[in-house]
Amino acid sequence: MTNASFEVGTAKEYPATDLDLVTFFDCLLDMGDPAGAAAHVKQMLKPDGTWMIVEPMAGDKMEDNMNPVGRIFYAASTLVCIPTSLSQEVGTALGAQAGEARLRDVITAGGVRNVRRATATPFNMVLEARL
Repeated sequence: MTNASFEVGTAKEYPATDLDLVTFFDCLLDMGDPAGAAAHVKQMLKPDGTWMIVEPMAGDKMEDNMNPVGRIFYAASTLVCIPTSLSQEVGTALGAQAGEARLRDVITAGGVRNVRRATATPFNMVLEARL
C-alpha cells in the first residue's frame, strides 16, 4: 500500500479530497487564477491539513527587491512568469516578485485563512497555510 499518488490535472480541477498535505513549488506566481487554485486546495484538504507554498523570496515593495537576487527574479518574471499567467484564464500575473503580502492576499481570497511564513532563504520563502 502506498501513501502517495500522483495525478495530472489543472490547478483547479484535479480530483482529490481529504488530503493531509498539498505542496506548491514555485508555481502559484505563474498561474492565471491563483485565488481559484487556492479555493480548490481548500476543498481538498482535511480540516487539519496543511498547504505548503514555496515561492521566490521577494519583498512587498519594489525597492526591497533591488538586490542581485531580486534583479534576476524580475528578469525571469518579465520573460516567463507574467506571460505564462496572462496566457491563462483570469491572468492575475503575480510574477516572481509578488511579495509575501500579495501572496497572502491571493491565498486568503481562496478561503484559506491561516497563513504564516514557515521559513525563508535568500532565494525562496516557504508559507504554511491551514484551514
